Amino acid sequence: MAVNINIIQYIAIAGSISLLLFILYLVRTKKISEQYSVIWLILSVVFLIFSIWRDGLNYLSFTIGIAYPPMAFLLILIMAIFLILIRYSVIITKLTKQNNKIIQELSLLKNQLKNQNTGT
Repeated sequence: MAVNINIIQYIAIAGSISLLLFILYLVRTKKISEQYSVIWLILSVVFLIFSIWRDGLNYLSFTIGIAYPPMAFLLILIMAIFLILIRYSVIITKLTKQNNKIIQELSLLKNQLKNQNTGT
């Protein structure tokens, strides 16, 4: 049974375009903000490029010295996951610091309000 490479390529292109459109839809409907969607948009464009350019994965794997081209694709996916995890770790750290600052300010305000009520 022969595998038709063109059908697989068309499915990959359709999947990449669908991912790109889905990310744009999420941004448009404000379910994800623009700053958080940048990595996803870049990844969907990379997938689209490799879906259209058949020899791109072969070229990439040859350039970086990987003998088996699908492993180069796996390397791209793993690097993308790491980038996403690092980005969200930075965001979580920033939000944690902001929450701590807000809690401290709220405590100070409660203390001032308590002192005003007992002082009068």
